[in-house]
Amino acid sequence: MSAPRLEIHLGRLHHNAKTLVGRLALQGIAVTGVSKATLGLPEIVHTWVDAGVASIGESRIESIEGLTAAGVGVPMLLIRSPMLSQVERVVAHAAISCNSELSVLQALSAAAQRQGLCHGVLLMVELGDLREGILAIDLEAVAQQTLALPNLRLMGIGANLGCQHGVVPDALNMAELSRLTNALERRFGLHLPWCSGGNSANLPWLAAGGEPGRLNHLRLGEALLLGREPLRRSAIPGLFTNAITLVAEVIESKLKPSQPWGERQRTSFAAALPEPQPTPAAPGSEHRVLLALGEQDVDPQGLSPPNGVVIHGASSDHLVVGCQGMRPQVGDEQRYQLSYSALLRAMTSPFVSRCFIRDEP
Repeated sequence: MSAPRLEIHLGRLHHNAKTLVGRLALQGIAVTGVSKATLGLPEIVHTWVDAGVASIGESRIESIEGLTAAGVGVPMLLIRSPMLSQVERVVAHAAISCNSELSVLQALSAAAQRQGLCHGVLLMVELGDLREGILAIDLEAVAQQTLALPNLRLMGIGANLGCQHGVVPDALNMAELSRLTNALERRFGLHLPWCSGGNSANLPWLAAGGEPGRLNHLRLGEALLLGREPLRRSAIPGLFTNAITLVAEVIESKLKPSQPWGERQRTSFAAALPEPQPTPAAPGSEHRVLLALGEQDVDPQGLSPPNGVVIHGASSDHLVVGCQGMRPQVGDEQRYQLSYSALLRAMTSPFVSRCFIRDEP
């Protein structure tokens, strides 16, 4: 098999999805599987749907169109606010979209009228992480204007925490989301199907006994794919953390000095100049290996190496590692676990292939 490649264990992904869907159902919470880190790979999405995931979330309409063409029949949620230039496509292919701008809502309404369709709307509320969202003080007015727009259906409200500034979902901000949901229902005399609490960052709070209140929907990606929650990168009990592995090939393997020599300045990917280092009296040696993998393919800081391997750094197309107690040969392969950022970049790289393993968990 060619390398670098992602080995994707579909049985383990099925287990993760089925386990989370079952656990959250006991708390009255439905799951949208967010497939954006995989570019909406149909093989993964079909696996999730088979495991009970009721809808799929994507941040790009192109991926939603691809999933529709691949025969995925569950509702599609566009989790990033639609671009005005794409509202026709959004209405045609996404059942629901997340929104925070009135001008976009008006454009969606006009597009839905032209197409003779009804488009679902989830109004996003700002709860402190300062990414997308309507301020709570403005929510009622935006909801009123949304309800007045033809061919739109207000599905509920949602929030996103953890992604921009790492704000943690907790009793206070989740209670505020419930309060806002109840207030809108009372004000307008309606029932909102969704109170969408957030993403995989909500799982530790719920597992610790957090009271969901009106929260009945989550948009999960990292937990389904990597079996981890994003805030502390902690493994979620009962889930596979190795459903997706990155495999890289050794292209150089030599005993080399452990420290560079000569005047040093900034590298292409360094955020700052290197700190001055004293020259050791007797620099040691180590077995250094180059892998055919680089910044263009993956986020090196998001890689977890195998035992005995230390990552020293990367350039655009080389990963440099030190090996202890082993001497890999040119052509050997090494396997690395990935963070969410590393997975996202590896999936995006045209130089990283995918290998699907249809195993049992």
